[in-house]
Amino acid sequence: MKKSVTVVLASSLALGSLAACSPANDSKGTSTGTGNEKLKFSISLTTSGNNYAESSPDINKDKWVQKLEELTNADFDIRLIPLKEFDQKMAVMFAGGDIPDVVQNVGGATGKSMSGSIEAGIFMPLDDLLKQYAPNLMKQVPKEAWDVVSYQGKIYGVPAWISNPSRRGLYIRTDLLQKSGLPEPKTVDDFLNVMRAFKKLGVENPYQIRENFKYADTILGAYDVLPSQFEIQNDQVVPKFFDVENMTKALQAYKTMYDEGLIPKDFATVSSTDYSKNIESGKSGMWTANAESLPSFRSKIAAAAPGSKVDIIGSPRGPENRGGHLLYAPLSTSLYINAKVKPEKAAQIVKLLDWMLTPEAEKFFSIGIEGENYTVENGKINYKFPKTKEEVDEEGFRGNLWWAHDITLNRLRSGLSQDGQDLIKAFDTVLAKEGLGTVRFNPTLNTFSKYPDLAPIGDDTGPKLILDHMVKMIYGKEPISDWPKVIEEYKTKGGNEILKEATERYKKKEGVTVVNNR
Repeated sequence: MKKSVTVVLASSLALGSLAACSPANDSKGTSTGTGNEKLKFSISLTTSGNNYAESSPDINKDKWVQKLEELTNADFDIRLIPLKEFDQKMAVMFAGGDIPDVVQNVGGATGKSMSGSIEAGIFMPLDDLLKQYAPNLMKQVPKEAWDVVSYQGKIYGVPAWISNPSRRGLYIRTDLLQKSGLPEPKTVDDFLNVMRAFKKLGVENPYQIRENFKYADTILGAYDVLPSQFEIQNDQVVPKFFDVENMTKALQAYKTMYDEGLIPKDFATVSSTDYSKNIESGKSGMWTANAESLPSFRSKIAAAAPGSKVDIIGSPRGPENRGGHLLYAPLSTSLYINAKVKPEKAAQIVKLLDWMLTPEAEKFFSIGIEGENYTVENGKINYKFPKTKEEVDEEGFRGNLWWAHDITLNRLRSGLSQDGQDLIKAFDTVLAKEGLGTVRFNPTLNTFSKYPDLAPIGDDTGPKLILDHMVKMIYGKEPISDWPKVIEEYKTKGGNEILKEATERYKKKEGVTVVNNR
């Protein structure tokens, strides 16, 4: 088996230089262990960049790990993998052959970090176990997430999924909008007019932009030309920036924002740090960000600008009634069971993961331990929300132990505060109705590593070649009417080869997911 992994790993690296009730004591007294015997298994987990986890001297002695073991009558041997070294450490683990009973991956079954292990038979298919022991998972996990943890028609992983992939929203200082006397912007022209009104009110950055148009792509979304995304045209895969008419309209809108001082003159070099500082200091009128940041933005901006009011509103719509931001992949992480694990133990592990969808589990992972983290008075939960960074990190780590659930947002905890209730409303009534789909490749295209300047920098950031031309056109150094020449340059510098591979993968249905617009 080890030899097989090594072969696949070598191949992968070559290509890839591209890239239930409580299981312990449920309501029927069922245990995931056998009788009084604890369920023991080793498991590798990403730290998810959580400082609480990464600074722990021995995570297996952590109180939240031990409490989870108590709840599930289990004994874990947890091996943490720092997020910043995740791909490298996973590759070393697979190459060395010392593979835990359960492995958590950031992403799906056939991603780069899995090093071809699914294809090599390192992990067991879970279809039969899930059908027999995981009714909650089978009912709640969406098909899109199952697809990402499947290989050749069989399910290999249990995901932490995202039921609403529209997670980014358009924020607005509602207090400023009320002062302007304008209604919420519905179109790109409305959006421009609100920015102009904010400028007259003395707002430094009517729209907070950021380098590479990352978290600054509301206009690109309105015209459905996010430069990192692909679409299907005449049975061919093409980048969305091939849409000359809408791309030039989007660029013209950004140039208008630049020319009228609605975005900073140094917009192309605004770092993520300055982006956050500007918003939190009350210098920005509208911006794009993760919706879950709503409570944080409200408290920080209120401290800098007393009387401020921050909300998430619907994104402006373009000529084809499109709007919003990228739709995320349908999962965050996923778990795989080593094929060497005995069937009885594998069944108990699956039962434990299914328990994670019970109300008991939701309460534990969301608000901790009664008496310590919350009290209940007359049926009302009084949760001690974390106040310090250390407390926030600890709450985050407890949530990271929730290996199988819908991670869109924590509805139980969010429902305990007004900001949280507003967040739930934003997800359900605004974000659920917008967002832009794409064509995803997992594993990524081989040609991306051959032509790095033509490959999207990230799921939300376009290729360097394209971003450079966009910036030059907004600065007026190149005419926007030359966009067709940019497309030809992309094609001749390797883009044709990328699109050939992408289309062949799409037609053969090899690791391709098509996500539709909302």
